[in-house]
Amino acid sequence: MDKQHIEELKTNWIELLDLLNTKFDADMDLQGVLFLIGVQELGKGPQNFTKNEKMGLMHIATCRLMSTYGYYVLSGLDEDGWPHWDLTKDLPIMSLKEQDLLLKQSAIAYFKENEIF
Repeated sequence: MDKQHIEELKTNWIELLDLLNTKFDADMDLQGVLFLIGVQELGKGPQNFTKNEKMGLMHIATCRLMSTYGYYVLSGLDEDGWPHWDLTKDLPIMSLKEQDLLLKQSAIAYFKENEIF
């Protein structure tokens, strides 16, 4: 990703966080955004989740976001209605910064696709 795209991504990310912070009266970061996407993908609305369920929601979000690049495919729902994803190809080796940029880029696209951003 070139410098111009990184700057555009940073600007879009700040705008998305501002929107979500206002909408949810929260101080969002990447983990919070992943949690929101996970709740949306679960489709059961807001509720109290255990720590393990919150981790599961973030995993659902990560799989959903990476599915747009062909790394995961939805394999179905379990008996409790939680989505499960299958890895379709190995994820590339990336630094933590590169992973963050990819997740942020994917999250921005997700919210635009769902007409929230």
